[in-house]
This record gives sequence, structure tokens and C-alpha cells, in this order.
Amino acid sequence: MPSRCLTPRTCLLRLPSGCRTLSLVAILAFLAPADFLDAGEPKQESDGTRPPRIYLDEFRPTSVLKTDEHLVDHARFPCVNVHLHPGRLTESELDLLVRVMDEANIAVAVSLDGGRGEPFAQSYYHLMHRHTDRFAVFLRLDYIGQGDPDDPSTWDVHKPDYGQRMADRITEAHRQGATGLKVWKDLGLGLKNPDGSLIPPDDSRFDPVWARCGELGIPVLWHCADPVAFFQPLDPHNERWEELARHPDWSFYGDEFPHRDELLAARNRVVKRHPDTTFIAAHMSDLPEDLAQLGELLDQHPNLYVEISARVAELGRQPYTAREFFIEYADRILFGTDGVPPPRELVPHFRFLETRDEYFDYRG
Repeated sequence: MPSRCLTPRTCLLRLPSGCRTLSLVAILAFLAPADFLDAGEPKQESDGTRPPRIYLDEFRPTSVLKTDEHLVDHARFPCVNVHLHPGRLTESELDLLVRVMDEANIAVAVSLDGGRGEPFAQSYYHLMHRHTDRFAVFLRLDYIGQGDPDDPSTWDVHKPDYGQRMADRITEAHRQGATGLKVWKDLGLGLKNPDGSLIPPDDSRFDPVWARCGELGIPVLWHCADPVAFFQPLDPHNERWEELARHPDWSFYGDEFPHRDELLAARNRVVKRHPDTTFIAAHMSDLPEDLAQLGELLDQHPNLYVEISARVAELGRQPYTAREFFIEYADRILFGTDGVPPPRELVPHFRFLETRDEYFDYRG
């Protein structure tokens, strides 16, 4: 890895065997009859022979399993959280975040919010002036520039030589302290050309950006897609129905969106086209449900790495396969959490990575 802040010894390489967390949605999909999923059907009172029906979002199962519990509240080794969103935390909130990092043995956290809504130097100073060496800051791509956010035809990304201008901006941000570039899923799922079509992830206008990151020796952390279920119909067979029913805007199913496989294939073409650039595929490359395919991808692209943020639930329900995967690709997997997790949300990560505990609650 080109940046020292991404490569210290971390606890994530110590994955034990044994079962892991099974997501609530997966349990519900197995247990709940299909008619429980009909939000329009009224609840029925019990007739004495069967329990009353409840809506799916009212189901609150309490596990009665009795298994070993090892409450690990910090990483065994100093580690790096490569996926954090501190945004515009106040100085007191940043102080609290650093105290949590100290208690959890997190040596460095990577902010993926550099330059989002403000000049990069301002983002960098806000994080670093009180906590030197505790953060690394990644720049974000600016597609709009001085254009009208509501009028894509005015956006900078559609003007000649956008890629070169953005590459030069990355060089300037790197001079100011940027150690990487963050790319979000709006490239492929939200950003549009003036004709209304979506800009694909492998659009050639971004090639100068990827190449410049390689020249500077800084990685590109890329969140390209989302879980499989988010691209499937919202019907009784969707294992994350309950979650998507609460957040319908998380669904990318429909003709107006590309298929998930198309997005990942486009990103992979970029990775192949720029072998001298290091890419970190966020959220286990959005392939935690298919570790065999992810392993093939890592074998094909030695410049590609992954990180585990917000994917412990998917990994936890395939404990044996996941353990083998983590052992085989130990030097290609980074630790990340997403968001700004409080201590109670860090504990499941450490239990998952460092113990043989078989079952515990996890929200991610």
C-alpha cells in the first residue's frame, strides 16, 4: 500500500472459526410466512388456537441461546479505521471521538469527507489542528464546480478537460495533506449527463483522475454499488424487505438504474485500466454475499483491496467461508466501520474478528 496510514498491523487478520451473527432480516425471511409481509392486511386477534398476527416491523425476537460471550472492547493491536465519516463534528465531538479511538486501540481514522461542501484545506485543518497524526483525510470528487446543482448541463464534469482539472485539484489537495480519494456510488447511480443518462463508473473523462492518484501514490476508496437485495424486487423473496420498506430510497431496482453487476464490472474495468493505482473497494467490494467471486476479483487485480465496513452481518452468517477468505486474503483486507461508531457499535467488530463467540447482536 502506498500510504503508511493504511498498513499497520491490525486485528482484522485474526478471524476465528465458529458461527457469526445472523442478520435479523435473514431470520425473518426464514421464519415469517409470506402473508406477514403484506403491509395492507389488518392484524387479527387471536382466536385461542393461534397467536395474533403482527406486522413485520413489530417483530422483536429475543434470543434464548446460551453461548460463550467475550466482550472485547478494544482491538488487540493498534489498528486503522479506514472508513469514517466525521463530517462537521464540533471540536468537543472530535475530542470525544479521539477518546473513543484511544479506548478502542484505533491509532488512526480515515475521514472520507475531505472537501465535501468546503475547500479541502478547511476540512483538513478542522480535523488535524487539535489531533495531529490521528486522522488521514481523503478528498472527494467535485462534479458540479460553479454550476447550478439543479441543472446538470452547467456542471463542471460536462465541460472539456474536466478530468485534467480534477487531477490537478487532487495534486493540490495532496500538497495540502490529502492521502487518498473517496468516490461514492452517485457515480453510476445518480450523476447524469445533460441528456438525462447516467454517467457510468468507467467513463473515460475520469481516466486522468485515476492516473494522477497512481502517480501521487495515493489510494482511491470506491463505494460503487450496494447489497444484492437493494437491486432486487421489493417482494416477499427479498431478504432485506423490512429494511427497504423503512428506507425505500435505498432501493435501486427498476429500469431507471443499471444492474448491480454492470456497475461492478465498470469499476473493475477502471481497476484493470490503471494497474499502477491502488483501489480500495468499500464494503467488501459490495460482494460479501459471494466471497468466491470476490476472491477471483482479488486474484485478477493485485492493485485492488477491500474493507469490511457495514458488512459484518453478511460475513457473519457464513463463518467458515469467511474465515477461510480472511486467512487467504489477509494482506488485502482493511478494517473499517462507516459512520462515527460509538463504543457499543465497535464491540461487535472486535468480537467478530478476535473471538469464537457464535452469536451476538449487530447493527450495521
